[in-house]
Amino acid sequence: MDIQLDFLKYTQWSGIATLAFAAIAILGFVLKWGIRFRLVGTTGFMLVVTAGLFALSLAPLMRTEIPGAIHYSRIYDNGATQVVIALPQTVTPTQLDATLRQAASDLYSYGRLGAGGNGNLTIRARTVIHPEDGLSVPLFLGQVQRSLSSREDAAMAIEIYEDKFAQLGNSRAS
Repeated sequence: MDIQLDFLKYTQWSGIATLAFAAIAILGFVLKWGIRFRLVGTTGFMLVVTAGLFALSLAPLMRTEIPGAIHYSRIYDNGATQVVIALPQTVTPTQLDATLRQAASDLYSYGRLGAGGNGNLTIRARTVIHPEDGLSVPLFLGQVQRSLSSREDAAMAIEIYEDKFAQLGNSRAS
C-alpha cells in the first residue's frame, strides 16, 4: 500500500469538492442567498483541507522497520541530545542492537537542539533489575550515538555492554 498515492487521490477528490463549493458560493452571491457567506467559509475550509492533503501526499509517512527490534518505551527525552529507553529484562544482545537502531531511526528529528553538545543524539537503553526484595536498580545495557545533522547516518556508534547482560542473567535467576 502506497500511502502517498492514497493522499494524492484524496487531494483530487477534495479539490473537486472545493471547486463545487466555490461554484455554489458564487451562485449564492449571484442569487443573493442568505447562506452565501457561510458558503465562502466552507469553500475556504475545503481549500485548507485540500492543501493539507496535498502536502501529505508529498512527504513520506513510512517509518523504517528494523528486523529483530522489540518494543521500547521512551522514559527520558530532553528534546536535544539525550534519550533513555526502557526495555524488558528478557532482551538479548541481538535484540538490543536492532532496538537501538530502531530507536535511532524513530527518534531522529530535524527539530532536536544540538547546541549544548557535540551534535550527536545519544540514546541509552536500560532495564530495571531486582537483585533482592524491595530493591530496584536501573541497568544500562547499551547506547547508540547518531548525528543530529543527517537523517542517514552511516557512522552510528552502537555500544552494547556485554558485562551487564551477565548481571541481567543473575537477576532473572533470583
